[in-house]
Amino acid sequence: MRKHKIAAMPGDGIGKEVIPAGLRVLEALAAREGFALDVAHFDWGSDHYKRTGRMMPEDGLDRLRPFDAIYFGAVGMPDVPDHVTLWGLRLAICQPFDQYANVRPTRILPGIVSPLAGVTAKDLDWVIVRENSEGEYAGQGGRSHKGLPEEIATEVSIFTRAGVTRIMRFAFELARSRPRKKLTVVTKSNAQRHGMVLWDEIAAETAKAYPDVAWDKELVDAMTVRMVRKPATLDTIVATNLHADILSDLAAALAGSIGIAPTANLNPERQFPSMFEPIHGSAFDIMGKGIANPVGTFWSGAMMLEHLGEGAAARRLMAAIERVLADARNHTPDLGGRADTATVTDAVVEAIRTGNV
Repeated sequence: MRKHKIAAMPGDGIGKEVIPAGLRVLEALAAREGFALDVAHFDWGSDHYKRTGRMMPEDGLDRLRPFDAIYFGAVGMPDVPDHVTLWGLRLAICQPFDQYANVRPTRILPGIVSPLAGVTAKDLDWVIVRENSEGEYAGQGGRSHKGLPEEIATEVSIFTRAGVTRIMRFAFELARSRPRKKLTVVTKSNAQRHGMVLWDEIAAETAKAYPDVAWDKELVDAMTVRMVRKPATLDTIVATNLHADILSDLAAALAGSIGIAPTANLNPERQFPSMFEPIHGSAFDIMGKGIANPVGTFWSGAMMLEHLGEGAAARRLMAAIERVLADARNHTPDLGGRADTATVTDAVVEAIRTGNV
């Protein structure tokens, strides 16, 4: 029997509710499709920080390295500074494991109505590729003269030819694999005249190797307008770490809710485990209420299964999600419904077990 080693890390907030829900769904799929999941649970996050002063143990990366994939919930709590939680856990995994391709698909699922009038699933079906290892989140910079009137803080964006080239190749390959074979490169080279100009130049150089992919370029501020006004003109999108972080939240909202949006943090060369997570964050305002939307976690699980070579199971899971969401009784409050996390999870598990998908 095929077996996959999964590191389950709920983290903070509603991550502790949606990751157990996701594991229930994945176990149902494993039983149906004939593979096994060897799941190890890691309680790292803000509670671990409060106990030990660290978001994860010093040997955390060594403990994660043998796994095939990481199933991650969320990070962030109101009583711990955000930069401590993010850099102490999520980025402390993404960067050393060189998960440089952050992939965020967005589409309007059955039963969900976009806030954009008249926009349907055929108009909004995107994949956003986010450079995930450098750029604005490279972590370069510092502070000096703290507390004094002349205090200085710098946050330095880093764009390397190696880093930009590999994400452009990844994005062009992804665009080539999709039916429309279309890529939009997001930039801000009119104002950022060094790193973003290099970004643009490498995009143009890379495009020469993909004559079958139609591509264009859009300034990030104009991109927000295009996403709202002309969603059907977009398909695959590549952007920097910061730009894609923001644009993908907008994309999720335009597709109905940030609660349904998934993420894959990929090391495409498979030298390290990749990590899969919903993009909604810890949502501590609703944690403990049992109303978190688990669909983003389920969809992230489908992306993880695809990465692990379980394509049939991934397709079955997506079919189950679509079948369940088509019934408005399974909509959580973020989608305007009254269903809770358990109701949606039970419905998806039942759809998988009964063979209705």
